Amino acid sequence: MTRLNRAAAGGVNCQQSATTNRETIDMGNYAIPPRLESERLILRMFQEADWRSMHAHYANPECTRFTLGRILSEGESWRLTATLAGHWLLRGYGPYALEEKASGAMVGAVGLWYPVDFPEREIKWAIHPAAWGRGYASEAARVVQAMANEVYPGQPPISFIHADNLASVRVALAVGAVFEDEIDFRGGRFQIYRHPGAVEA
Repeated sequence: MTRLNRAAAGGVNCQQSATTNRETIDMGNYAIPPRLESERLILRMFQEADWRSMHAHYANPECTRFTLGRILSEGESWRLTATLAGHWLLRGYGPYALEEKASGAMVGAVGLWYPVDFPEREIKWAIHPAAWGRGYASEAARVVQAMANEVYPGQPPISFIHADNLASVRVALAVGAVFEDEIDFRGGRFQIYRHPGAVEA
């Protein structure tokens, strides 16, 4: 059983290196494992109850300043959480809900994201304010990096970040992403950071 087989069955730490035979991966209708783990976090698919936790993020103006540009109502937060879950059906992959192992609390979202108007597939992160400062975004992003490099060899993802979003830029740099370009997007200036590819053995 490959490491991604084990991920699909019940979680795996993708920070360990391994070679994967894509033909042996059994993940149902998804291109990537529906569940991963890091030292402190479980990365899993979204459940309906997660929308309330995500609302704590979407209702905070500091969280939405460089993404949505405004806070969301409860109904809007539910619909956007449904969009995160639905991305898996449309693309075969999507963002993970982050669950803190120690408490079981849902603390945000990190994972692959590719809206139709984005330049490429990206690694996105959105951490709830109560969980800021714990390094969860970078910890989860490194797990997603490793998984993406196994599933999509030679296609390292980007992170697509508003130029003024310095906190997200710091996360991108912390996980080894490199500035590549800056473009106009949705009325603002956005920067493209390229994540590192797989390291040759």
